[in-house]
Amino acid sequence: MNPETVDAARVVLEARRISKSFSGVQVLFSVNFELRAGEIHALMGENGAGKSTLVKILSGFEQPSSGEVLLDGQPVTLPANGAAEALGIVIIHQEFNLAEHLTVAESLFLGREVTRFGVLDRKYMRAETRRVLDLLGCHVDANALIGSLSIAEKQMVEIAKAISRDARIVFMDEPTAVLSREETNFLFRQVRKLRDRGTSFVFVSHKLDEVIELTDRVTVLRDGQWVKTAATSMLDGESIAQLMVGREMSSLFPAKKEPNVDEEVVLRVDAVSTDYVQDARFEVRKGEILGFSGMIGSGRTELMEAVAGLRPRLSGEVTIRGETVPSGDVHAANRRGLAYMTKDRKAKGLLLNSGMTANLTLQSLGRHARIGYLSPASEAAALKRARRRFDIRVRDGNVVARRMSGGNQQKLLLAKVMETEPDIIIIDEPTRGIDVGTKQQIYHFISALARDGRSIIVVSSEMPEVIGLCTRVAVMREGRIVGMLEGDEISEQEIMRYAAGLKKMAAA
Repeated sequence: MNPETVDAARVVLEARRISKSFSGVQVLFSVNFELRAGEIHALMGENGAGKSTLVKILSGFEQPSSGEVLLDGQPVTLPANGAAEALGIVIIHQEFNLAEHLTVAESLFLGREVTRFGVLDRKYMRAETRRVLDLLGCHVDANALIGSLSIAEKQMVEIAKAISRDARIVFMDEPTAVLSREETNFLFRQVRKLRDRGTSFVFVSHKLDEVIELTDRVTVLRDGQWVKTAATSMLDGESIAQLMVGREMSSLFPAKKEPNVDEEVVLRVDAVSTDYVQDARFEVRKGEILGFSGMIGSGRTELMEAVAGLRPRLSGEVTIRGETVPSGDVHAANRRGLAYMTKDRKAKGLLLNSGMTANLTLQSLGRHARIGYLSPASEAAALKRARRRFDIRVRDGNVVARRMSGGNQQKLLLAKVMETEPDIIIIDEPTRGIDVGTKQQIYHFISALARDGRSIIVVSSEMPEVIGLCTRVAVMREGRIVGMLEGDEISEQEIMRYAAGLKKMAAA
């Protein structure tokens, strides 16, 4: 849709002078926003900019402290807790809202089951589920249990659930974070079809290339305030990033430290196999940043969990400075100086209902014990250091983790891992779901750790990330390491050749 068509379209949802405070802390300041019929409108901003709060207000999950919401030009108080779906307003949350014990079809029709003669019409619901999944190009079985699906498949089911409700307005919060490029393309095609039929979308994403590719207009928030709304065609990734952070972003990645082949090999993985991985072999030197790339489902996380002792090995050996690490023994790996930072900070990384201190010291309680008791003074000093070192920005030092922005949660998770003082750190998806400004900070943190002599493994689905950070990149496909790239070989084209099976690693 061209900008002229969008500008002439009818406004279906509008925020006027919206402000919002939580416990006396203001997070939105008189924000204006409008969504037009049949447009895809990107809502951008750093973590903590107020995007999620504005989305919750516009979908009924929060009420504004002041200002008003208009639906079809009329002031409205949106019903709470998802009841706004009855008005055609659907939100696809970043965290899944699916019951693990239900089937895919049961999930799509949960709360609006179809009956025939007083009995559930399962045949109809399965057929309708199949129809919607086919629209998305998703091949998940309608009878499959949600708990048996991969993360990417669960995301596609969330999207299918929203589409099946014939929504007029759809909020999409990081919908492609766990999708492959092929799955993302399927999703975008369906979103465009729905847009052309009049459905309006608010697209919240930190992937600037996807925003440029998909959306019609962009609104940028910064520090809870409106900064700019413009046609996407008038912007590029660099200008959006600069609007978000208020500064130039030319140094997104730090300068690479040239590899030193004479450095000590601190980690050696030899012929490791698991239920997902076959015969993985690689080594990491002191001060090196080694990247792992490949398609979603290629076995990268499973391999790293085996190396870190979180998953048993079927065969093979992991050694740290020549000392063997027993299979499936995470504590032995930790004692030898290896730490693993999960890609799933909310489900596996942080205690969301606990404060920063409890999260920070959870893996390192022994360092803060005095004669058998935790020392509040030691923990407080550790938190003060971590907030300064990793630039964790919160207004309330007692805030629970779930109230923190995604970027601050990620920094807290990194601080938690580093509190164990590891020499080798595996960082899985270091910047998933965080804004470009925080990404820049995380990249510089990782580079600084390597320059300090620590060895880093970065697992990432973002090719610019592994290309910009790493001096070597291992590529995985179907549970095997199929390529090891160095120097000028490290490029998107070369990574994709190995990841797609078009090229194979030369025999040693």
